[in-house]
Amino acid sequence: MDEQLNPNDPTLTLTELSEDGATQALLDRVERESGVTPKRSPLSAWMRAAAHACRAELAERMNQTLRSDRKSGAKRVHYLSMEFLMGRALSNALAALGLEAAFKRAAESAGHQPRDVLEREPDAALGNGGLGRLAACFLDSMATLELPSFGYGLRYEYGMFDQHIHDGAQTEEPSDWLRDGNPWELHRPEIHFRVGFGGRVVSEGQDRRWEPGETLHATAYDFVVPGYATRRVAVLRLWQAAPSRPIDFAAFSRGDYASAGAAKQAAETINWVLYPDDSTPAGRELRLRQEYFLVSASLQDLIARHIADHGRLTNLGEKAAIHLNDTHPALTVPELLRLLIDEHGMTWEAALEQCQRALSYTNHTLMPEALETWPVRMLEDLLPRHLELIYQLNAHFLGHVTRHFPDDNELIARVSLIDEQGERRVRMAPLSIVASHQVNGVSKLHSDLMVETIFADYAQILPRRFCNVTNGVTPRRWLAQANPELSTLLDRRLAGGHDWRTHLERLAELRPLADDAEFRAEILAAKLSNKQRLAELVRRELGLIIDPDSLIDVHIKRIHEYKRQLLNILQVIARYQAISAAPEADWQPRTVLFAGKAASAYHKAKLIIRLIHDVARVVNSDPRIDGRLRVVFLPNYGVSAAEVIIPAADLSEQISTAGTEASGTGNMKFAMNGAMTIGTWDGANIEMAEAVGRDHFFIFGHDADEVRELRNEGYNPRAYVEDNPRLFKVLEAIASGAFSPADHARYRGLVDNLLNRDSYLLLADFAAYLEAQARVDMLFGQRERWAGETIHNIAGMGYFSTDRTIRDYAENIWGMPVPTREPDA
Repeated sequence: MDEQLNPNDPTLTLTELSEDGATQALLDRVERESGVTPKRSPLSAWMRAAAHACRAELAERMNQTLRSDRKSGAKRVHYLSMEFLMGRALSNALAALGLEAAFKRAAESAGHQPRDVLEREPDAALGNGGLGRLAACFLDSMATLELPSFGYGLRYEYGMFDQHIHDGAQTEEPSDWLRDGNPWELHRPEIHFRVGFGGRVVSEGQDRRWEPGETLHATAYDFVVPGYATRRVAVLRLWQAAPSRPIDFAAFSRGDYASAGAAKQAAETINWVLYPDDSTPAGRELRLRQEYFLVSASLQDLIARHIADHGRLTNLGEKAAIHLNDTHPALTVPELLRLLIDEHGMTWEAALEQCQRALSYTNHTLMPEALETWPVRMLEDLLPRHLELIYQLNAHFLGHVTRHFPDDNELIARVSLIDEQGERRVRMAPLSIVASHQVNGVSKLHSDLMVETIFADYAQILPRRFCNVTNGVTPRRWLAQANPELSTLLDRRLAGGHDWRTHLERLAELRPLADDAEFRAEILAAKLSNKQRLAELVRRELGLIIDPDSLIDVHIKRIHEYKRQLLNILQVIARYQAISAAPEADWQPRTVLFAGKAASAYHKAKLIIRLIHDVARVVNSDPRIDGRLRVVFLPNYGVSAAEVIIPAADLSEQISTAGTEASGTGNMKFAMNGAMTIGTWDGANIEMAEAVGRDHFFIFGHDADEVRELRNEGYNPRAYVEDNPRLFKVLEAIASGAFSPADHARYRGLVDNLLNRDSYLLLADFAAYLEAQARVDMLFGQRERWAGETIHNIAGMGYFSTDRTIRDYAENIWGMPVPTREPDA
């Protein structure tokens, strides 16, 4: 064998071998790790061996990246987020390393299907919804754009939870994704920091110093995120908590084993679950502990690295961009001030200057009730020095307000970092705003409403602090990886071939092909293949047969009232009633698919899940329907399920009450994969419709201004029921127990709430929603025309890549240059 092809040559990395050499190297690794021949090795062993091979390559790239950044003195972005919804990593790593072909050949030579091996990898339970998936896409783009970057999060042992459905009701079980270990993580025991809680603050001359009453150790685990078509990577550093003493040996010796391990369990609890139920005092305290643990370990790490690289902290704001993904990491503000002042001897003024130069904050919600606050009493108990610094920052800020807006005591009360109404609480979003140099929303409408509504006072005081960066998604995972059928078409039809993966604006070249009969047929064929794969998933998971030729109507989001899954099921019932009344009519067959988790303590959301299942049971068993309507709820929704569902969707449900959805990114993934959007004029739907052409969207319902006006006038939901017989009939069926014959009263409270409050205006938008759905049916009946419309949607998605989003962050917020990669000719 030629030396260049020798898989046993220790001087060569896997990616430097030929395809034959890489194939043999993978086979050898499987046998070496499993102890049996590749043909006898189980799929799990294949997955681990392939992951370990990729991890070795990525670790070397990580070391090269860190050395290069240190040598150049590069500025880094540090992205702090409570969640990173990474999904499976193997297929992404194989694609980034150019090892897909070698892996395929190796697996097939051993009698395995590559897809079967890939599916042995569990989804990393490090996130839940759009916030975490956005953070994961950002790391992909940071690496691809060669932006020096670290992500910081927690190493959750069980993540959110695994969702199971019993008799239509959601139940939760731990997601034990680390049971067999994580083949991707690099344990870094040499990187560890002390994190304190409780205790007291003591004076030392003019200085104040915190003496924690409890100390934990934070140890780093690194997950390497590869860039596409570059050797540079991003690093996701996850923190694991451990007690300062593993056990109380004296208690153990006297047989008090519970007391002996109490400190160990208390420490490890920090890493158990993402978003623990905060309906109890213990749950709320655990959330605060998690947030501070993440912040403290991350800041100590980045400060230590900064000093090692630059030798001083007076240029921290110049060389480090620290970004807060929502308010979960807002304790960064007092912790950074504490570290700079108490641990590194900076003056208050100098520390605040560095803090404001380094920090930036993304807001993700317009709902005041969703803005995080913490009781002063809890902070006083757990983080007493931080509370002092918050008070000091508040006095500094209110002094600024008083100088510019004298005698406006109401304004001062509204913008104070401390809410004095009732139980005194610290407002975390204002804390983030005051201490940052930039605050951004995530879509144009959201950013406009942010400064017009919830943060209007702060925008008046700090008008240059607010900006917009519209979200995006990575085309590598959500098109190239999730939809190989469509990706193959794009490779063949676009001028740059594979180049669209890093220059998504090339999708605009598809617009003329919307009238090309051959391309329309290819698009329909690719979609049908994806729909058949989804049908197999539904059959395997639920034992339910769905028709791939039916219109696949998909609503996948976390279950929440403002996302209006309930409005969707109301129209499903209306459709069911109409088909039942006239089964001989020419109905467009439709499969309505829901997926998403409800927070464990969110009882109304869980009741909506149960209603969906009750409706599905009635509809799917009614012989009059005869397959013209199917209702499906896929449990335990996650990234891997989304990679099957999204490419198969014909229709994307984006129907939040206008003014409530900050942006959305699922809407982008669907359109990018050739689904039509039915939605309200909300979030990024607006920019997407403007990019694609509003005529190519199914927009319905009240917009944000109309919603505000309707509420100000005194919204009366009953009036809409009285004027709409179809709506009356739907609500009557639910309330009477037509879908819950064993418990007629199950949904009466849900219906009463709609009739008397309807906080998210479902009834006001019901008629317009049905009319839009009728237009969907009509267009889908003309398949070639439908295909042309989906091509327009794909062609308009070039702007919605996280490569563009991260470039915007880097240039407009982080002050970091981004290397330019020219598209291929």
